[in-house]
Amino acid sequence: MGLSKASYEAFLINNVETITSLESTLRSITWFLPGRFKDAELASEALTTSLNVVSMYHDTLLARMVKENPSYKPLIPVSLHTRFTRAWLDKSSPYKWISRALEIIKFTQLVVEMGLRRKVSVQTKWRCIVTLEVVNTRAGLRLFLLKLTRRPLVSPLIPERDFDPATLPPPNPDLQPKASTSATQLPTPLSTPDHLKNNQVPLDPHPLLSTKAERSTTAAEDYLLPKALTTSSIKPSSSLIRNLSGARDWLAEIIYILRPLVYVSLLVSDRKKSRPSNRALITALVMELISRNLRRTPPPSAELERAEYAKRDKDMIWYLLRGSIWESYTRPKLQGFAESTASKPLLGLFGSLVQDWIPLIDEYYYYTAP
Repeated sequence: MGLSKASYEAFLINNVETITSLESTLRSITWFLPGRFKDAELASEALTTSLNVVSMYHDTLLARMVKENPSYKPLIPVSLHTRFTRAWLDKSSPYKWISRALEIIKFTQLVVEMGLRRKVSVQTKWRCIVTLEVVNTRAGLRLFLLKLTRRPLVSPLIPERDFDPATLPPPNPDLQPKASTSATQLPTPLSTPDHLKNNQVPLDPHPLLSTKAERSTTAAEDYLLPKALTTSSIKPSSSLIRNLSGARDWLAEIIYILRPLVYVSLLVSDRKKSRPSNRALITALVMELISRNLRRTPPPSAELERAEYAKRDKDMIWYLLRGSIWESYTRPKLQGFAESTASKPLLGLFGSLVQDWIPLIDEYYYYTAP
């Protein structure tokens, strides 16, 4: 008999550290599965997809538990991305469900492509990929979220797990054993920890506790600056990114969202031609650069928006794994590296891993999709 939802949630909360360690271990294993046996890439991606979906559900439960427990105080302040996305999840029901749907689609799209490749023709597979792009992630739902928030979309659209599960409070504080208040129980005197008993070298005093002669003039500043409030610290969480103010801002975001749909549409169109074409790659790259030049330059205080734009700029490195750039430059370089390191002890293992992943980049669109 299957566990009820409440029982599963209680099991998760009581074993959160073990489950988190298991998730991390299984994710590491998936990197080494491709090429080990028949359909290993399908097994690897199915496991990755399952882990991502289950982890998203676990994150939702843990976030709700933290929210309902006022005694919980994180050791590290919540990130701006988590504040912003969580505020919109609480503020807007459409944002909550559409963002989660988009994340699930992102997790499952590659395993869906692998299944289509084994069951249907190539033309049907590409038709399904184009339909997926039109209906969901890039064109339809993302444009709706852009209109709803009136702000640049961040990635990912939902909060990430940015706290240590070991720091979570016990699930039932009322059931925890309380400290004895008996008068016969005396407080335990402070003692030197075992690992410091044989230490013959005195520890340096804290700068703020040292004498004036030894104290650095910047010690107090070094201590207080990380604790100082910034502009982002006092802003409402849902307003950490400013509204799109003009036609230029809107055009930059719309071009960025439509870029993957245009790319895959041109790929399908070029497949019907006898001669290979770089039209899809060049068009997507030009759209990326146009969007980059049209978007506004956020001020230094707009930390979250600047971080999102920096992430988009870093993602441009994926063009090395697309189209003619991949076929004529990147793939030969990686193959040469794998062959040259085949006989070397440690590098040979990494080269073998690269060699196993090269065919997957050739065969599947979503491994390197924009």
